[in-house]
Amino acid sequence: MSDSNTTDFTAATNIPSTTVVSAKPIVLPAPGRGEDLQVRVSAPATGGDLPVIVFSHGFGWSMNGYAPLADHWAANGFVVVQPTHLDSRTLAIPHEDPRTPRIWRIRIEDLTRLLDGLDVLEASVPGLAGRVDRDRIAVAGHSWGAQSASALLGARVLDADGVPGEDMADPRVKAGVLLALTGLGDDLTPFAVEHLPFLRPSFDAMTTPALIVAGDHDQSHLSTRGPDWFTDPYTHSPGDKSLLTLFGAEHSLGGIPGYEVAETTDESPARVALIQQFTTAFLRSALRPEDTGWKTAVAALEDAADPLGMLRSK
Repeated sequence: MSDSNTTDFTAATNIPSTTVVSAKPIVLPAPGRGEDLQVRVSAPATGGDLPVIVFSHGFGWSMNGYAPLADHWAANGFVVVQPTHLDSRTLAIPHEDPRTPRIWRIRIEDLTRLLDGLDVLEASVPGLAGRVDRDRIAVAGHSWGAQSASALLGARVLDADGVPGEDMADPRVKAGVLLALTGLGDDLTPFAVEHLPFLRPSFDAMTTPALIVAGDHDQSHLSTRGPDWFTDPYTHSPGDKSLLTLFGAEHSLGGIPGYEVAETTDESPARVALIQQFTTAFLRSALRPEDTGWKTAVAALEDAADPLGMLRSK
């Protein structure tokens, strides 16, 4: 996409930003977890009826990551809630910790705990009390975080016999954004089969509306398939889904984990900007149907002379 096309897309879809306030760490008691849950909450300094995005980070990250997304969402009218999961490098829990086999499940419980603790979170951010809309809640995540978030949308994990495990969908969640979410478990590498048994999802009951974002150069070492593996959540879930496939994008999707971080192998500010605008437009329209931002964003992508990606919807 040329600079002019990027400018045109941003002008067509961007919502004026505002000052953001952020508080961390907010600590939620978590009996049985071994560590209380540390949380960062970011929100616009003004305005009311603010929708909520609960964001689950990828492996090793923390509440301090994913600033390109968290900053943008908060500046555009969302309350962004970011937990630090037990796999975070900031906690340095050793692999031999007895909780390790259950961390995938504890991650999902973390997200539910945040929804249960919204009163505490709201009260902990100066000036936020009374400004949060509890009826407009979304979840989002990247990589392992997308797997965690997908459970609240209705995705389930298959057991060794292929039987779907517990349904952990949460009716409080009205929409989701799943970034670089791994696909079905039929073609896992031997390492993934041995060490990551939770990578056997079923998307059959993932009925909550969601935007799925995949990179067409995202080659995972966890699957013997190619980048199309990351399109499975769209292909194998019920309708009311959209798939944004980004051209040339690898697992970091241009750099969403942070600004200039080492793990980004496909740095692209334009690609990150597209994700910022598209996710914002999708969530605003999904949580408030009268909002027309999603239609505007889709039209801008379709009209781009040299688009960064393509969209499918069902």
